[in-house]
Amino acid sequence: MSPIKIANTQYEVIDLIKNRWSPRSFAEKALDAATVETILEAGSWAPSANNSQPWRFIYALRGTTGFDKLLATLAPGNLPWAKNAAALVATIGIRETPDTQQKNHYYMHDVGMATSFMLLQGLEMNVYAHIMAGFNKQQAAEVAALPANEEAVSILALGYIDSAEKLDEPYKTRELTPRSRNPITTIAAHLD
Repeated sequence: MSPIKIANTQYEVIDLIKNRWSPRSFAEKALDAATVETILEAGSWAPSANNSQPWRFIYALRGTTGFDKLLATLAPGNLPWAKNAAALVATIGIRETPDTQQKNHYYMHDVGMATSFMLLQGLEMNVYAHIMAGFNKQQAAEVAALPANEEAVSILALGYIDSAEKLDEPYKTRELTPRSRNPITTIAAHLD
């Protein structure tokens, strides 16, 4: 089994956050549509500027043509392990509202918020996610038939965790390397 990489935090944060990490080793166990849609619904409840909800999610389960289409958009470095995910989800950002053509300057932030909600919901269900920016955005837009006002933001690999031993290098070492973050003193400052 892959290690559960619990974050060693300076301050006490909730276990769901401490336990979340991005594995590359996924088990053969399948996900069903209801499980994926539960995770996606969690994303739909994220906050967004003016409650615009500038996101969509397009998913495919392993073993389907849709999965193969999303998989084909991935960068070569993600293919060796992402092919074993139980599902792939394309997160889509809506740059401007279709009816008014008003630009949403916060859509990327809001899609990120929705994605974080999905990661935590998945973990609560013992489903892990690995977010990928390494994919061909144009190809993903074509696969998903996105209109001009929408953009593929990331692709998530979802699944149940498996042994790091089944991964080839360099992925095995990455799977086993302890998690780390910059200390709070380097990322935060108290303003008097």
